[in-house]
Amino acid sequence: MKKSNVQILNSAITGWILFLLLLFTGVQQQLFAQAKPIFENGEAQIVPEFKDSTKWIRHDLWVETEFDTDGDGKKDRMHVAVTRPQQTETEGHKLPVIYASSPYYAGTAGNNREFFWDVRHELGEPGPPHVNPEVKRTGERPIISNTEIYIWVPRGYVVVHSSSPGTGLSQGAPTVGGQNESLAPKAVIEWLTGKENGYTSPDGNEKVTAFWSTGKVGMTGTSYNGTLPIAAATTGVKGLEAIIPIAPNTSYYHYYRSNGLVRSPGGYLGEDIDVLYDFIHSGDESKRAYNNRTVRDTEMAQGMDRITGDYNDFWAGRDYLNQMGNFKAALLMAHGFNDWNVMPEHSYRIYQEARRKGVPSMIYYHQNGHGGPPPLSMMNRWFTRYLHGIENGVENDPKAWIVREKDPQNKPTPYADYPNPSASEVTMYLTGGAPGAGTLNLQKTATAKRETLVDNYSFSGSALAQAEITEHRLMYLSPVLKEDVHISGTASIKIKLASDKPATNLSVWLVSLPWNEGRNARITDNIITRGWADPQNHSSIRKSEPLIPGKFYELNFELQPDDQIIPAGQQIGLMIFSSDREFTLWPRPGTQLTIDLDGTSLTLPIVGGKEALNRSIQ
Repeated sequence: MKKSNVQILNSAITGWILFLLLLFTGVQQQLFAQAKPIFENGEAQIVPEFKDSTKWIRHDLWVETEFDTDGDGKKDRMHVAVTRPQQTETEGHKLPVIYASSPYYAGTAGNNREFFWDVRHELGEPGPPHVNPEVKRTGERPIISNTEIYIWVPRGYVVVHSSSPGTGLSQGAPTVGGQNESLAPKAVIEWLTGKENGYTSPDGNEKVTAFWSTGKVGMTGTSYNGTLPIAAATTGVKGLEAIIPIAPNTSYYHYYRSNGLVRSPGGYLGEDIDVLYDFIHSGDESKRAYNNRTVRDTEMAQGMDRITGDYNDFWAGRDYLNQMGNFKAALLMAHGFNDWNVMPEHSYRIYQEARRKGVPSMIYYHQNGHGGPPPLSMMNRWFTRYLHGIENGVENDPKAWIVREKDPQNKPTPYADYPNPSASEVTMYLTGGAPGAGTLNLQKTATAKRETLVDNYSFSGSALAQAEITEHRLMYLSPVLKEDVHISGTASIKIKLASDKPATNLSVWLVSLPWNEGRNARITDNIITRGWADPQNHSSIRKSEPLIPGKFYELNFELQPDDQIIPAGQQIGLMIFSSDREFTLWPRPGTQLTIDLDGTSLTLPIVGGKEALNRSIQ
């Protein structure tokens, strides 16, 4: 049967429609494929369709937690902001999440001197009270922060921010290391992995879901913001696959105390945990009086103990090393060896435990101060492997990356691990020379000797290190180095001392001399590492006891971790003194410390061990 002209026309039209539909579908599929994450050399690349920030979708919400810390009888909700490519809405993309949390996003109290404790008082006596400031909250919805978004959204991630409990528009109370600071990011991660605990308002019942999330979450941040990824990881929350903490505070005791000694973080003389609480308390003004009363003026006032500096249950509860049982997130740790604010022991102690537990771990150290992320390529490979699931072999890379003294921070040297596996402990002994300089020797001298110093906080540590003769410190020098000496790991000191008073500060610096104050001096030129201790805690960090004047006590403690090459032509110097003007309390000058040299020694982690050091100093 012949087809009519109408039938032929209809068939032709139908064919063209089918062709156009197939063509349109093909174009759609092609565009959809182009908008997917792209990977080259094991790293997520910038996707052109994800790069246009004017098309990003930005919105905020509140995530309900399992705690109530502001006393209103309702579970606290955390304020959360989301930044995601529009394709998560228009094309149904699900992407992994880079998550950052902070107590700083909504403003802080400032660093006025009256907000800090006055350090001018005798040891064992309370300091005069300080001013408690009020934070003026800043910021407007829906944006909490813009950190991380320009790095990660174009590379195929959703970026999420949240304010910590009791800060910004998040409910609850700040606790500075309390349990709620671990459970708050846990709740957000649970929302990102499908839990229905997200709401469009702080008090309403309208829910919002993270339909655009793959359920794979990574966290990063610096300083306090780097502490919170560790806090979240200690909960073992499902979905937190990888973290990159940068200069994190992993123990508030180690931040505000040192071997029983009340010690300030570098640059913030007189700061303590209650000062930091006031600094970040930017939350709901109507809840602040309750929070102040229950947290700052009760829990902190009763637990922080600025009189003895002893370790106790208050501090143990704010030490994340004690909470590592459920830790499983792949860990890329970063820190600076010359960070005298959050000192390098904070990262090292967590890295050690993660390695012991078999958690995938890597550490990056640079030679500068506070902050400083790993190279972007290193971070990218880490997140690509554990969030996108791309088998790029990062788990087989060297475990330690150390920026050498003259190199830029993005050019670290790889090592099998940190400390350098080729390092071993070498003990050096002291020969007297006060008020000038004595010597450091590989052999113990036969004649025992005692030397005395007089405490005086008026002199800075750098001034004491440069002094040829002074009664306010003891100095012991190695011979001039004939070859470079590589220190890698944690130096320690055994010291036998007596005080003419029941309490005294003890400070130890390891220095490289001659001191360089020239225009081209580098941060690594002078101070190798430092340490502090309270002789009253010679037997126990949990219980101090007044010193019997004139009686000798033996202390053993570690200095801060380091990895440094001391160049030929320098001398390694051990400086022992009492009050450290930049870090300790300032008691009235005049306390005398006597060091028994026969009972005192320095142990250094030397790459190549005793043979390498002996070759350099003989």
